[in-house]
Amino acid sequence: MNFKTGMISLESSPSGSSAAGGQRRIISPSRDDLSTLRQPLTQGERKVLEVFDAALDPAWEIYIQPHLNGLRPDFVLMNPHVGIAVFEVKDWDLDAMHYFVTDHRPPELQGRKDGKTFSLQGQNPITKVNYYRDAIYKLYCPRLKQNAGFAAITAGVIFPFANTQRVRDLFSAFITCDEQDRLARYQPITGIAELAAGQIAKIFPESTRQSSNVMREEFAADLRGWLVEPDFSATQRRPLEMDANQRMLAEDRTTSGYRRIKGPAGSGKSLVLASRAAKLANEGKSVLVATYNITLWHYLRDLVVRALSDPRGYRNIVFVNFHSWCKQVCMDVGWSDRYDDLWKSGGAGTVLDTELPQLVASASGMDDAPRYDAILVDEGQDYRPLWWNTLRRFLKPGGEMLLVADATQDVYGTAGAWTDDTMSGAGFRGAWAQLDVSYRLPPAALPLVRDFVTRYLPKKGAELPALAQGALDLSPAQLRWVQCGSDEAIRTCVFELQRMMQQTGSTDLANADITFLASDVVTGNNVVAALQDCEIASVATFAHDKQERRREKMAFYMGDARIKATTVHSFKGWETPLLVIHIDATAGAQSLALIYVGLTRLKRRASGSCLTVVCSNTELVDFGRTWPDFVSG
Repeated sequence: MNFKTGMISLESSPSGSSAAGGQRRIISPSRDDLSTLRQPLTQGERKVLEVFDAALDPAWEIYIQPHLNGLRPDFVLMNPHVGIAVFEVKDWDLDAMHYFVTDHRPPELQGRKDGKTFSLQGQNPITKVNYYRDAIYKLYCPRLKQNAGFAAITAGVIFPFANTQRVRDLFSAFITCDEQDRLARYQPITGIAELAAGQIAKIFPESTRQSSNVMREEFAADLRGWLVEPDFSATQRRPLEMDANQRMLAEDRTTSGYRRIKGPAGSGKSLVLASRAAKLANEGKSVLVATYNITLWHYLRDLVVRALSDPRGYRNIVFVNFHSWCKQVCMDVGWSDRYDDLWKSGGAGTVLDTELPQLVASASGMDDAPRYDAILVDEGQDYRPLWWNTLRRFLKPGGEMLLVADATQDVYGTAGAWTDDTMSGAGFRGAWAQLDVSYRLPPAALPLVRDFVTRYLPKKGAELPALAQGALDLSPAQLRWVQCGSDEAIRTCVFELQRMMQQTGSTDLANADITFLASDVVTGNNVVAALQDCEIASVATFAHDKQERRREKMAFYMGDARIKATTVHSFKGWETPLLVIHIDATAGAQSLALIYVGLTRLKRRASGSCLTVVCSNTELVDFGRTWPDFVSG
């Protein structure tokens, strides 16, 4: 299904296509990107891909290691008029060890080598591919006809370097259809001979069909959103792109070594910081990249990886949020008891704001205290001057410090502490370096964001994102505002997330690109639970227990194959092309700053992006009415 709103349509072909029979075939990721996959193709998988591309009708789409809601089959093939196939490929040398299946029930695949026996059931390709087939039928193509629709899906296994009969003999306990059974064509098992001869009719018997009574284009569209490569994965393979101003700031240092950069959301502040960190690490310098937001350092780490000329330089960089770093310093210098005593004597706010930074500052003279050639701080408006000055004590002589900030994103009320006198005492001289142009936001969203800042945020320190001069509006965006009551917020958020899923697949955007930003943990948990009831998995940060929530934040990663769900606080600094934001009824100064942060997380894409706001705040109705697609519940 391709869902349209207003005058904007997100129609395009998924990236990665190759010529076949004079017609273009969809391959995702594209052939040009295969050498840069995080999990490179094995030799056998490359052979299989060559046969698929050479022998299949061009209408068959090929998805390589697709992000299938957390599942990762080797290949999924799809023809909107014929059917679907999922394949597991195993490069196993069956002579490398003794493979066998136990006699007990259920049977278990095991291996024996050097006198040791171990389970291989988790790698069993027969059970895995059948599980994938079942998931596609029940969850990801729910409109396939019951029972008859199961015949639209092939579950195949290929052993590129083993004899077919030997494979069938080994896995006989797991094969439900005899080789002569008519249903065996839906569960093909093949090996070296068929692959070497390119016998596609044996490798994938259903590929010879020209049509099917149970498969239609709309069913294929249901599945595509789970198959196309997410924006994050594709972006991660590309080097960082910077304008001349950003590049100068990333490559040069000031005479004093101290630099501060300000700019609106999406202007490239984190980009400059990551590029600078990579350059110093490439030179063998020790670098501390410090954040306040626990999840943000994952994003910075991914940027740095793209900028490193030598992957070994990664070992020179420490990514950490400030308070975790404080605890680690106490452990390093043997002050674990003093650290524990802080929490016994004071409240959490006092400890985190002042007592812990003061304790760590006094540890800077200890022999075991860490030292860095460079200390780089992102989202500096969230830092207190005391924290910054504590970090300064751990800088090596002649080292450098970088602070990047945007007072418009002052969600903790700390930006006001950075007065001119405070800045002078923090080592800074001269004016801020300025970044003005927003490269993140789609052009259509910029006027709305600027209007929000002008209407609702303090004038002092506000950074208005600007469009680059001469820039063309080549990044369409669907901008939707849904006004509803608080009692309808959960249901509306789930509906809008499912609605957005209907727009993926036919574009080069995936369901894994969708991010939901909740106004609070309770709302987030309710939305995630409702999605789970619909068999939609998500990676979320809403655990009730604070320790468990911290663990969730540490594991939050845009490369995860599931839908993302977190709070606006935890998504500061990040970006995504598909975004649903919930705004509750609160309208305080910090709540308004949070809304600005949420609105500016939208990332432009040439193929389009989508932002939906679900708002229960009646004070924002007039602003919502200015949006291209306004809906009142």
